Amino acid sequence: MSRRRIGFWYRLAAVICKPPLLVLFKRDWQGMEHIPADGGFITAVNHNSYLDPLSYAHYQYNTGRVPRFLAKAGLFKSGFVGLMMRGTGQIPVYRETTDAANAFRAAVTAIHKGECVAFYPEGTLTRDPELWPMQGKTGAARVALLTKAPVIPVAQWGANDAMPPYAKENKLQLLPRKTLRVKAGPPVDLSAYYDQEPTAEVLRAVTDLIMSAITEQLAQLRGEPAPTAPYDWRKAIAQERKAAREAARATAEPAPAAATEGAIAPQQARSTQQAQEDEGK
Repeated sequence: MSRRRIGFWYRLAAVICKPPLLVLFKRDWQGMEHIPADGGFITAVNHNSYLDPLSYAHYQYNTGRVPRFLAKAGLFKSGFVGLMMRGTGQIPVYRETTDAANAFRAAVTAIHKGECVAFYPEGTLTRDPELWPMQGKTGAARVALLTKAPVIPVAQWGANDAMPPYAKENKLQLLPRKTLRVKAGPPVDLSAYYDQEPTAEVLRAVTDLIMSAITEQLAQLRGEPAPTAPYDWRKAIAQERKAAREAARATAEPAPAAATEGAIAPQQARSTQQAQEDEGK
């Protein structure tokens, strides 16, 4: 099957979500010609706002190739959200699974059936101060090597203006009317890695290629140069913790030498006076 039938639940989701998106936002959609017309494929998308899944889903829906997102398994369990997740065929990720390949087995099956599977390789909202893509996780790379399916990098920008990530106040900012920008690029060439053992080094190299392609598309959307290296959130946290430990140690250290000398000076003076008195005896 090359195209997944959109089905009742996806159409219902479109009926609910598209009208407010059309009214509240302008759109700048580019690169739809890179979305494959047939066969299974992967899209790898950056993440800079809680709103951008709707922006990307709207874009992808209009190509005729509806995406299947990977989402936490807990979202599928109950309530209207769970009903919609199950009905639209989204893919649960079982985080408790120790084998990463098994965690994405449903994604592999979907791609083999000719469907589109959407990954957010960063795994969470970007922590980069300038909202560039962070260093990615290796799930998309693993599935890409298992399936050898095309990997389409997708960049988006603009949802973060309406709903900035981690904003504490005035989180939803609809006016003035924002533009949701989405751009798909050509498939990432991973052919050099298809016959290699998927070691940690290979998965990291493939992931870096995918993230670099996403960042390149985002730089074109933003009209500004991208950073030379992706933001490493874990490294940044480690550096912050190290700085905090060093600051804590600094406050607990003894007084500087100059202060110590000042405290010892009276003792030295008394010792000299005592020596002189002993000589006179």
